[in-house]
Amino acid sequence: MSEAPDFHMTPNEFRRHGYAMIDWIADYYERIESFPVLSQVNPGEIRASLPKNPPEEGEPFEAILADIDRLILPGITHWQSPDFFGFFPANASGPSILGDLLSSGLGVQGMLWATSPACTELETHVCDWIVDLLGLPDLFKSTGDGGGVIQDSASNATLCAVLAAREQATNYGFNEKGGDGKLVAYTSTQAHSSIEKAIKIAGLGTRRLRAVPVDDRFAMQPDVLEKWIKEDRAAGFTPCFVCATVGTTSSLAIDPVPEIGRICRQHNLWLHIDAAHAGTAALCPEFRFIHDGVDLADSYCFDPHKWMFTNFDCDCFFVRDRSILINTLSILPEYLRNEATASGAVIDYRDWQVPLGRRFRALKLWFVIRHFGVEGLRQYVRFHVTMTQQIVDWVKADARFELTAPPMLNLVCFRHIDGDKPTRQLMERLNAEGHIYLTHTKLNGRLTLRFCVGQVHTQEQHVIRAWKRILEMTDKLERGR
Repeated sequence: MSEAPDFHMTPNEFRRHGYAMIDWIADYYERIESFPVLSQVNPGEIRASLPKNPPEEGEPFEAILADIDRLILPGITHWQSPDFFGFFPANASGPSILGDLLSSGLGVQGMLWATSPACTELETHVCDWIVDLLGLPDLFKSTGDGGGVIQDSASNATLCAVLAAREQATNYGFNEKGGDGKLVAYTSTQAHSSIEKAIKIAGLGTRRLRAVPVDDRFAMQPDVLEKWIKEDRAAGFTPCFVCATVGTTSSLAIDPVPEIGRICRQHNLWLHIDAAHAGTAALCPEFRFIHDGVDLADSYCFDPHKWMFTNFDCDCFFVRDRSILINTLSILPEYLRNEATASGAVIDYRDWQVPLGRRFRALKLWFVIRHFGVEGLRQYVRFHVTMTQQIVDWVKADARFELTAPPMLNLVCFRHIDGDKPTRQLMERLNAEGHIYLTHTKLNGRLTLRFCVGQVHTQEQHVIRAWKRILEMTDKLERGR
């Protein structure tokens, strides 16, 4: 008889090293403002610092932890810094980190109800909570024909929506025999790139994705959408899918969902709503105007891992009719058959997503909601929106800057009035300095800076200091001309 290897970390060792790891993370948050927000390393520098070969013998945990500071931290862009104002936030918070730790510790593979009933039932319950918290229509609750599921990201949620729309339009024929190149999808020119990727993966082809033009607020023009749908149908194509965006990546523009929804109902197209970042704002009743018309949607998603302080990955995806999604994605080999599934009395979330396996993501979202409370979450959202309006006032008060999009919620888009060159120089110098981090986009072909206030640790002093640095750097660049 051979003896099993014994390289396990014992419970006592795990406890000791776990305490050390928690201490390291807590210390990291205490010193996070001492680091440049944007990593300052050159391409290849981190890899060059790593050993060429893996160790033949196991190393002490203390040595591994020490290398985090020496080898890893220099290559980290500090998304959790209160001075991070780029992209949209990818927030972590204490309760979320602990929920994720518990999920890792339990090591659940939640593909079926039977593989861990709590994993499935907590997820269903929390998703129903979210419907109420955001003021979404009850049709998205599990108590009716619809329901919610936690995907890894809005990208996969959109892919699932496209797949369901594809099968609805072909009576599940695409799954059986492939496509004929006739299915057409629509979104706006400002939609997220994940829409195009989903169309590619789903086999519709990028030539069958129509990018509908936007108005002066960067929102989709519904009259053009309807015109194109009619023209495509007359040309022998089969329009099947529309993605409307509630809060575009570039400018947080909100597509006119009520008009788009009416068009989709009239022409029998699947309407998906991508509210990845902005959806969190609907925690506050005064911001629920962003969800006008969502009752006309077939699916909807938003990312708690952006503005709702739940660390990546966590996207809440809802469907009006779960049977369409399940019939699109369900495959039941013999090794997955079980009595609970056969009874039809349970949800098997493997049928609601592309992968078979799934993590216990609901734990961290449950921890966040219970720790902050609904009112606590609302206070953060309101604070971020208030700070954003302050930035808008500062931009308007400085003749050197101009707004490039109507301000919305917690994003300000602005630029230097002298054009792309000074705008880019300002961003690059600020980011190289390391005290704050801004990112850019292009609106109407013009380079634009994006200032997003949404990091859970950001306070008023950080916003004031960031604007002060913007002014100081603008002065410095002007003196250097």
